[in-house]
Amino acid sequence: MLLKLESILNRNHVNRIRKYRGLIIFKRTLNYYACIAFVFIGGLSHAQSTEALKIKLDKLENAKGRIESTIIDINQKIEGVKLILVHNDLVELGFPTSDSVIHHKAFSLAYSEDYEQAKWVSHIISPEIINGSIHRTNDFRIDTLVKSGSSEELDFFVKSKNQEGEYVYDGFGYDRGHLAPSADFRWSRMALSESYYYSNMSPQLPEFNRGIWAELENQIRAYISAHPENQLHVVTGPIFEDEVSFLERSKNQVAIPDYFFKVILDKKRNISAAFVLPHTVNLRYPLDTYITTVDELEERTGYDFFPNLERDMCESSVDAGEWLKISGNGDATPVSAVNLPKGHFNTVDAKIYMNDGNKLKVVGQVVSAKKTSKGNIMINLDKQFPNQIFTIFIKKENIVNFTYDPVHFFQDKVIIAKGKISSLGSTPTMFVNGEQQLDLFEKKEN
Repeated sequence: MLLKLESILNRNHVNRIRKYRGLIIFKRTLNYYACIAFVFIGGLSHAQSTEALKIKLDKLENAKGRIESTIIDINQKIEGVKLILVHNDLVELGFPTSDSVIHHKAFSLAYSEDYEQAKWVSHIISPEIINGSIHRTNDFRIDTLVKSGSSEELDFFVKSKNQEGEYVYDGFGYDRGHLAPSADFRWSRMALSESYYYSNMSPQLPEFNRGIWAELENQIRAYISAHPENQLHVVTGPIFEDEVSFLERSKNQVAIPDYFFKVILDKKRNISAAFVLPHTVNLRYPLDTYITTVDELEERTGYDFFPNLERDMCESSVDAGEWLKISGNGDATPVSAVNLPKGHFNTVDAKIYMNDGNKLKVVGQVVSAKKTSKGNIMINLDKQFPNQIFTIFIKKENIVNFTYDPVHFFQDKVIIAKGKISSLGSTPTMFVNGEQQLDLFEKKEN
């Protein structure tokens, strides 16, 4: 069945790419005619009657509405074609085991009925996430494609309403930990929503899930920011020791993993790595302590992670510096989530909240600061121009609101920027009006 599917996908691969390009060209054509319509508005004669102008205005607004509706439809079709190409790439490299594979739009998995969670989840991190801005959907739900029945909400907590009609949560002590992170799919609303299937969840200790595990996920996404022409194949899953523990109050008796693994492959650069993290709180060592080769993890798990990949040195060697020290000269690695207080965000994840109107606290290191020819001040955090990932913009007229020179005062320092995140081109940008929005970041010891 899998070979048949692979054959069909490969046969149609070129046609899908052509269709994808055709959709983009059609979208650009629509935008062109929309521009003509607005030019027409500017050319209307003032001598025309008010009634005639109203009629023309109604016609133009109706035309604009039809164009916008068509563009929305085209965007949805483009997203659908992209998801088919992602699935094609997953099938091309194959899957870790011969189990019955469950395919969703953006990821595939094999499910373990004994442990009530996925054995592994395979997905792709696309360069699309660099410009992606889809927010968390939090639409956790049962995966109906799991014939034996997936885990569900009652495996993680019980909720009830109090006298005021508010929900009260009685948790079982574990987070619903994503195996394929939702943030890896923020370029596609459909894919991000799918990441909330319970088949993609595994019980994780809160300190682990929100700490070093989140740090690893951030580092992998940061790799894409450093290599925006590449995509990553990622396989994630749990590891169980001989004596397996289960969530006692879980409806379906979900097992608690002893370790979690994550395998990453950059096929274009022909490099790979594997991480195996003990599922415990307060891991004392940095991420490079837990890195290993894909071959070594395959020997431990019995999986063949990329069975269709040509055998070479790619899976037998690993360089931690390729994955964890990705900053260029003068750049800085984004502050890890484990070092950030509640309510603070690093420069990678700040993009998710771009233009949503909420005030955030963003932490990053000042790597460049300058006054432009127009007298404005631009400060880049973590990555310099032209690869900037977060910019602080101080307008010329607001510089008087500072008792110091922002260009020199914060150079090379890790700071907190407080405010709404807008956009300057595709770069998340915070417009700062005064010094009360900027402060030095001091790590709080637990």
